[in-house]
Amino acid sequence: MRRPPYPTVLKPYGTALLELARADERIVCLSGDLTRQCEVDLFRDELPDRFVNVGMAEANMIGIAGALARAGHVPFVHTFGVFATRRPFDQIVNAVAYPNLPVRIVGFMPGVSSPGGPSHQAVEDVALMRALPNMTVVDAADATEIRQVVPAILDHPGPVYLRLKRGEIPVIFDDGYEFSLSRAQRLHGGRDAVIIANGMMLPAAVVAADVLADAGIDCGLLHVPVVKPLDAATVVDAAAGARAVVTAENHTVVGGLGSAVAEALAEAGSGARLRRVGLRDTFAEGALTAHHLFQTYDLTTQSIIDAVWTALGPGGPTPVAPTSPAAVGEYSPV
Repeated sequence: MRRPPYPTVLKPYGTALLELARADERIVCLSGDLTRQCEVDLFRDELPDRFVNVGMAEANMIGIAGALARAGHVPFVHTFGVFATRRPFDQIVNAVAYPNLPVRIVGFMPGVSSPGGPSHQAVEDVALMRALPNMTVVDAADATEIRQVVPAILDHPGPVYLRLKRGEIPVIFDDGYEFSLSRAQRLHGGRDAVIIANGMMLPAAVVAADVLADAGIDCGLLHVPVVKPLDAATVVDAAAGARAVVTAENHTVVGGLGSAVAEALAEAGSGARLRRVGLRDTFAEGALTAHHLFQTYDLTTQSIIDAVWTALGPGGPTPVAPTSPAAVGEYSPV
Protein backbone atom coordinates (compact mmCIF):
# COMPACT_ATOMS: atom_id res chain seq x y z
CA MET A 1 0.00 0.00 0.00
CA ARG A 2 1.33 3.41 -1.00
CA ARG A 3 1.70 6.52 1.19
CA PRO A 4 0.61 10.03 0.17
CA PRO A 5 0.82 12.03 -1.91
CA TYR A 6 -0.75 9.48 -4.25
CA PRO A 7 -0.48 9.35 -8.03
CA THR A 8 -3.82 9.78 -9.74
CA VAL A 9 -5.55 8.48 -12.85
CA LEU A 10 -8.57 9.64 -14.79
CA LYS A 11 -11.65 7.55 -15.58
CA PRO A 12 -10.66 4.19 -14.08
CA TYR A 13 -14.35 3.29 -13.74
CA GLY A 14 -15.28 4.28 -17.28
CA THR A 15 -12.32 2.35 -18.67
CA ALA A 16 -13.13 -0.76 -16.63
CA LEU A 17 -16.80 -0.71 -17.64
CA LEU A 18 -15.96 -0.34 -21.33
CA GLU A 19 -13.45 -3.21 -21.19
CA LEU A 20 -16.04 -5.42 -19.53
CA ALA A 21 -18.78 -4.42 -21.99
CA ARG A 22 -16.61 -5.28 -24.98
CA ALA A 23 -16.57 -8.88 -23.77
CA ASP A 24 -20.15 -9.11 -22.46
CA GLU A 25 -23.07 -7.98 -24.62
CA ARG A 26 -25.50 -8.17 -21.69
CA ILE A 27 -24.15 -4.87 -20.34
CA VAL A 28 -26.13 -1.74 -21.15
CA CYS A 29 -25.23 1.74 -19.97
CA LEU A 30 -27.72 4.40 -18.84
CA SER A 31 -26.88 8.03 -18.05
CA GLY A 32 -28.93 10.68 -16.28
CA ASP A 33 -27.54 13.47 -18.47
CA LEU A 34 -24.18 13.37 -16.66
CA THR A 35 -22.34 11.24 -19.19
CA ARG A 36 -18.89 12.81 -19.20
CA GLN A 37 -19.07 13.57 -15.49
CA CYS A 38 -19.69 9.87 -14.76
CA GLU A 39 -16.95 8.65 -17.12
CA VAL A 40 -19.35 6.84 -19.46
CA ASP A 41 -18.62 9.05 -22.46
CA LEU A 42 -16.06 6.31 -23.20
CA PHE A 43 -18.90 3.76 -23.40
CA ARG A 44 -21.14 6.08 -25.43
CA ASP A 45 -18.47 6.77 -28.02
CA GLU A 46 -17.54 3.13 -28.64
CA LEU A 47 -20.79 1.25 -27.95
CA PRO A 48 -23.58 3.71 -28.80
CA ASP A 49 -26.12 0.96 -29.51
CA ARG A 50 -25.99 -0.08 -25.86
CA PHE A 51 -25.99 3.43 -24.42
CA VAL A 52 -29.06 5.45 -23.41
CA ASN A 53 -29.03 9.02 -22.15
CA VAL A 54 -32.32 9.19 -20.29
CA GLY A 55 -31.84 12.84 -19.37
CA MET A 56 -32.58 14.40 -16.01
CA ALA A 57 -35.32 11.85 -15.33
CA GLU A 58 -33.78 9.59 -12.71
CA ALA A 59 -36.98 7.87 -11.63
CA ASN A 60 -37.70 6.93 -15.22
CA MET A 61 -34.09 5.79 -15.66
CA ILE A 62 -34.41 3.35 -12.75
CA GLY A 63 -37.69 2.02 -14.17
CA ILE A 64 -36.07 1.48 -17.57
CA ALA A 65 -33.13 -0.28 -15.90
CA GLY A 66 -35.47 -2.62 -14.08
CA ALA A 67 -37.23 -3.50 -17.32
CA LEU A 68 -33.93 -4.11 -19.10
CA ALA A 69 -32.81 -6.39 -16.27
CA ARG A 70 -36.03 -8.40 -16.58
CA ALA A 71 -35.22 -8.85 -20.28
CA GLY A 72 -31.83 -10.40 -19.52
CA HIS A 73 -29.58 -7.35 -19.67
CA VAL A 74 -27.26 -6.09 -16.92
CA PRO A 75 -27.92 -2.34 -16.71
CA PHE A 76 -25.34 0.04 -15.22
CA VAL A 77 -27.06 3.30 -14.22
CA HIS A 78 -25.05 6.52 -13.77
CA THR A 79 -25.55 9.91 -12.17
CA PHE A 80 -24.41 11.77 -9.07
CA GLY A 81 -25.04 9.84 -5.86
CA VAL A 82 -27.74 12.15 -4.57
CA PHE A 83 -29.73 11.84 -7.82
CA ALA A 84 -29.12 8.09 -7.98
CA THR A 85 -30.63 7.38 -4.56
CA ARG A 86 -32.64 10.15 -2.91
CA ARG A 87 -34.61 11.28 -5.96
CA PRO A 88 -35.70 7.86 -7.38
CA PHE A 89 -35.87 5.97 -4.08
CA ASP A 90 -39.41 4.67 -4.58
CA GLN A 91 -38.52 3.35 -8.05
CA ILE A 92 -35.41 1.65 -6.66
CA VAL A 93 -37.56 -0.08 -4.06
CA ASN A 94 -40.30 -1.28 -6.39
CA ALA A 95 -38.56 -1.72 -9.75
CA VAL A 96 -35.16 -2.99 -8.59
CA ALA A 97 -34.74 -4.04 -4.94
CA TYR A 98 -38.07 -5.78 -4.31
CA PRO A 99 -37.83 -7.94 -7.49
CA ASN A 100 -34.11 -8.44 -6.70
CA LEU A 101 -32.91 -7.51 -10.19
CA PRO A 102 -29.27 -7.18 -11.33
CA VAL A 103 -29.25 -3.40 -11.73
CA ARG A 104 -25.96 -1.65 -10.90
CA ILE A 105 -26.60 1.88 -9.61
CA VAL A 106 -23.43 3.97 -9.77
CA GLY A 107 -23.43 7.21 -7.77
CA PHE A 108 -20.61 9.70 -8.24
CA MET A 109 -19.57 12.65 -6.05
CA PRO A 110 -20.39 11.19 -2.63
CA GLY A 111 -20.83 13.03 0.65
CA VAL A 112 -19.25 16.47 0.85
CA SER A 113 -16.99 15.86 -2.14
CA SER A 114 -19.56 17.99 -3.97
CA PRO A 115 -19.29 21.69 -3.13
CA GLY A 116 -22.87 22.18 -4.38
CA GLY A 117 -24.69 22.21 -1.06
CA PRO A 118 -27.52 19.97 0.18
CA SER A 119 -29.15 19.56 -3.23
CA HIS A 120 -26.02 17.89 -4.62
CA GLN A 121 -24.42 16.24 -1.57
CA ALA A 122 -25.17 12.55 -1.09
CA VAL A 123 -24.63 12.47 2.67
CA GLU A 124 -27.27 9.82 3.38
CA ASP A 125 -27.09 7.59 0.30
CA VAL A 126 -25.37 4.69 2.07
CA ALA A 127 -28.01 4.74 4.80
CA LEU A 128 -30.82 4.73 2.23
CA MET A 129 -29.39 1.89 0.16
CA ARG A 130 -28.24 -0.10 3.19
CA ALA A 131 -31.81 -0.15 4.51
CA LEU A 132 -33.12 -1.90 1.39
CA PRO A 133 -33.41 -5.69 1.37
CA ASN A 134 -31.36 -7.38 -1.40
CA MET A 135 -29.14 -4.31 -1.95
CA THR A 136 -25.33 -4.60 -1.87
CA VAL A 137 -23.55 -1.34 -1.02
CA VAL A 138 -19.93 -0.63 -2.02
CA ASP A 139 -17.88 2.51 -1.27
CA ALA A 140 -14.66 2.18 -3.29
CA ALA A 141 -11.45 3.91 -2.22
CA ASP A 142 -9.05 4.05 -5.14
CA ALA A 143 -8.42 3.32 -8.81
CA THR A 144 -7.00 -0.16 -8.20
CA GLU A 145 -10.10 -1.15 -6.28
CA ILE A 146 -12.48 0.43 -8.79
CA ARG A 147 -10.95 -1.59 -11.64
CA GLN A 148 -11.66 -4.77 -9.68
CA VAL A 149 -15.10 -3.81 -8.38
CA VAL A 150 -16.63 -3.46 -11.85
CA PRO A 151 -16.10 -7.08 -12.97
CA ALA A 152 -16.79 -8.32 -9.42
CA ILE A 153 -20.33 -6.95 -9.43
CA LEU A 154 -21.22 -8.03 -12.98
CA ASP A 155 -22.71 -11.39 -12.03
CA HIS A 156 -23.38 -10.63 -8.38
CA PRO A 157 -26.97 -11.62 -7.56
CA GLY A 158 -29.38 -8.77 -6.99
CA PRO A 159 -28.88 -5.00 -7.17
CA VAL A 160 -25.70 -3.12 -6.26
CA TYR A 161 -25.10 0.48 -5.26
CA LEU A 162 -21.55 1.60 -6.07
CA ARG A 163 -20.30 4.89 -4.60
CA LEU A 164 -17.43 6.59 -6.48
CA LYS A 165 -15.29 9.70 -6.19
CA ARG A 166 -15.40 11.90 -9.26
CA GLY A 167 -12.40 13.37 -11.09
CA GLU A 168 -8.78 12.47 -10.39
CA ILE A 169 -8.74 9.12 -8.59
CA PRO A 170 -5.84 8.23 -6.27
CA VAL A 171 -3.89 5.00 -6.61
CA ILE A 172 -3.55 3.80 -3.01
CA PHE A 173 -3.26 0.04 -3.39
CA ASP A 174 -0.53 -1.85 -5.20
CA ASP A 175 -1.30 -4.23 -8.05
CA GLY A 176 -1.32 -7.14 -5.60
CA TYR A 177 -4.46 -5.85 -3.88
CA GLU A 178 -7.48 -8.16 -4.18
CA PHE A 179 -10.97 -6.70 -3.77
CA SER A 180 -13.62 -8.96 -2.25
CA LEU A 181 -17.37 -8.58 -2.04
CA SER A 182 -17.44 -10.77 1.07
CA ARG A 183 -14.32 -9.83 3.07
CA ALA A 184 -13.13 -6.59 4.64
CA GLN A 185 -9.46 -5.79 4.12
CA ARG A 186 -7.35 -5.93 7.29
CA LEU A 187 -4.46 -3.70 6.23
CA HIS A 188 -2.66 -4.14 9.55
CA GLY A 189 -3.52 -5.11 13.11
CA GLY A 190 -3.29 -3.11 16.32
CA ARG A 191 -3.72 -3.83 20.03
CA ASP A 192 -4.57 -0.33 21.28
CA ALA A 193 -7.03 0.92 18.66
CA VAL A 194 -8.50 0.11 15.27
CA ILE A 195 -9.48 2.60 12.58
CA ILE A 196 -12.21 1.36 10.24
CA ALA A 197 -12.65 3.39 7.05
CA ASN A 198 -13.65 3.28 3.40
CA GLY A 199 -14.12 5.45 0.33
CA MET A 200 -12.64 8.93 0.39
CA MET A 201 -11.75 8.64 4.09
CA LEU A 202 -9.31 5.76 3.62
CA PRO A 203 -6.31 7.97 2.68
CA ALA A 204 -6.84 10.04 5.84
CA ALA A 205 -7.12 6.85 7.91
CA VAL A 206 -3.82 5.55 6.50
CA VAL A 207 -1.97 8.70 7.56
CA ALA A 208 -3.74 8.84 10.93
CA ALA A 209 -2.66 5.28 11.75
CA ASP A 210 0.95 6.13 10.87
CA VAL A 211 0.94 9.28 13.02
CA LEU A 212 -0.53 7.40 15.97
CA ALA A 213 2.06 4.64 15.58
CA ASP A 214 4.82 7.24 15.76
CA ALA A 215 3.21 8.48 18.99
CA GLY A 216 3.38 5.01 20.53
CA ILE A 217 -0.18 3.88 19.78
CA ASP A 218 -0.44 0.40 18.29
CA CYS A 219 -3.20 1.24 15.82
CA GLY A 220 -4.78 -1.21 13.40
CA LEU A 221 -6.43 -0.30 10.10
CA LEU A 222 -9.41 -2.04 8.51
CA HIS A 223 -10.73 -1.11 5.06
CA VAL A 224 -14.43 -1.93 4.62
CA PRO A 225 -15.42 -1.19 1.02
CA VAL A 226 -18.58 -3.32 1.27
CA VAL A 227 -20.86 -1.73 3.85
CA LYS A 228 -23.63 -4.20 3.11
CA PRO A 229 -23.45 -7.09 3.59
CA LEU A 230 -20.94 -6.12 6.28
CA ASP A 231 -18.14 -8.55 7.02
CA ALA A 232 -19.06 -8.45 10.70
CA ALA A 233 -16.77 -11.33 11.61
CA THR A 234 -13.66 -9.46 10.47
CA VAL A 235 -14.84 -6.23 12.11
CA VAL A 236 -15.36 -7.98 15.43
CA ASP A 237 -12.07 -9.86 15.13
CA ALA A 238 -10.14 -6.64 14.35
CA ALA A 239 -11.69 -4.96 17.39
CA ALA A 240 -11.05 -7.90 19.72
CA GLY A 241 -8.70 -6.80 22.49
CA ALA A 242 -8.54 -3.19 21.28
CA ARG A 243 -9.56 -0.46 23.68
CA ALA A 244 -10.95 1.85 21.00
CA VAL A 245 -12.54 1.61 17.57
CA VAL A 246 -12.89 4.66 15.32
CA THR A 247 -14.89 4.64 12.10
CA ALA A 248 -14.36 7.24 9.35
CA GLU A 249 -16.76 7.88 6.48
CA ASN A 250 -17.64 10.65 4.03
CA HIS A 251 -21.30 10.36 5.05
CA THR A 252 -23.59 11.07 7.96
CA VAL A 253 -22.84 9.01 11.07
CA VAL A 254 -26.51 8.00 11.01
CA GLY A 255 -27.03 4.73 9.17
CA GLY A 256 -23.73 4.37 7.35
CA LEU A 257 -20.44 2.61 8.07
CA GLY A 258 -20.28 3.79 11.67
CA SER A 259 -23.77 2.49 12.36
CA ALA A 260 -23.03 -0.85 10.71
CA VAL A 261 -19.87 -1.28 12.80
CA ALA A 262 -21.68 -0.23 15.98
CA GLU A 263 -24.36 -2.85 15.37
CA ALA A 264 -21.78 -5.57 14.75
CA LEU A 265 -19.78 -4.73 17.87
CA ALA A 266 -22.86 -4.43 20.07
CA GLU A 267 -24.26 -7.76 18.94
CA ALA A 268 -20.86 -9.38 19.60
CA GLY A 269 -20.63 -7.85 23.08
CA SER A 270 -17.45 -5.91 22.31
CA GLY A 271 -16.25 -3.67 25.09
CA ALA A 272 -14.21 -1.32 22.91
CA ARG A 273 -15.01 2.38 23.02
CA LEU A 274 -16.48 3.49 19.71
CA ARG A 275 -16.03 6.90 18.09
CA ARG A 276 -17.47 7.82 14.69
CA VAL A 277 -15.94 10.37 12.31
CA GLY A 278 -18.50 11.64 9.84
CA LEU A 279 -21.16 14.31 9.41
CA ARG A 280 -22.85 14.87 12.76
CA ASP A 281 -26.50 14.61 11.69
CA THR A 282 -26.37 17.78 9.62
CA PHE A 283 -26.65 19.00 6.08
CA ALA A 284 -23.50 20.62 4.71
CA GLU A 285 -23.15 24.07 3.25
CA GLY A 286 -22.08 24.95 -0.24
CA ALA A 287 -18.48 26.00 -0.83
CA LEU A 288 -15.94 26.80 -3.51
CA THR A 289 -13.99 23.61 -2.80
CA ALA A 290 -14.63 20.17 -1.36
CA HIS A 291 -11.38 20.50 0.62
CA HIS A 292 -12.96 23.30 2.66
CA LEU A 293 -15.99 21.16 3.41
CA PHE A 294 -13.93 18.22 4.63
CA GLN A 295 -12.20 20.59 7.06
CA THR A 296 -15.40 22.34 8.12
CA TYR A 297 -17.20 19.10 8.97
CA ASP A 298 -14.21 17.38 10.61
CA LEU A 299 -13.66 14.73 7.94
CA THR A 300 -9.89 15.01 8.14
CA THR A 301 -6.80 13.10 9.15
CA GLN A 302 -6.64 15.21 12.32
CA SER A 303 -10.27 14.34 13.12
CA ILE A 304 -9.40 10.63 13.10
CA ILE A 305 -6.28 11.17 15.21
CA ASP A 306 -8.29 13.24 17.72
CA ALA A 307 -10.99 10.56 17.93
CA VAL A 308 -8.50 7.79 18.66
CA TRP A 309 -6.52 9.91 21.14
CA THR A 310 -9.56 11.01 23.17
CA ALA A 311 -11.02 7.49 23.19
CA LEU A 312 -7.78 6.06 24.59
CA GLY A 313 -7.03 8.98 26.92
CA PRO A 314 -3.25 8.50 26.99
CA GLY A 315 -2.57 12.05 28.19
CA GLY A 316 -0.14 14.53 26.74
CA PRO A 317 -0.55 16.65 23.62
CA THR A 318 -2.51 15.14 20.75
CA PRO A 319 -0.31 14.22 17.77
CA VAL A 320 -0.62 16.60 14.84
CA ALA A 321 -1.38 15.40 11.33
CA PRO A 322 1.31 16.25 8.77
CA THR A 323 0.63 18.24 5.67
CA SER A 324 1.21 16.43 2.40
CA PRO A 325 1.18 18.99 -0.41
CA ALA A 326 0.04 17.46 -3.68
CA ALA A 327 1.51 18.47 -6.99
CA VAL A 328 -0.41 18.42 -10.25
CA GLY A 329 -1.53 14.85 -10.86
CA GLU A 330 -1.27 13.89 -7.19
CA TYR A 331 -3.78 13.44 -4.38
CA SER A 332 -3.36 13.89 -0.63
CA PRO A 333 -5.88 13.39 2.18
CA VAL A 334 -7.33 16.42 3.94
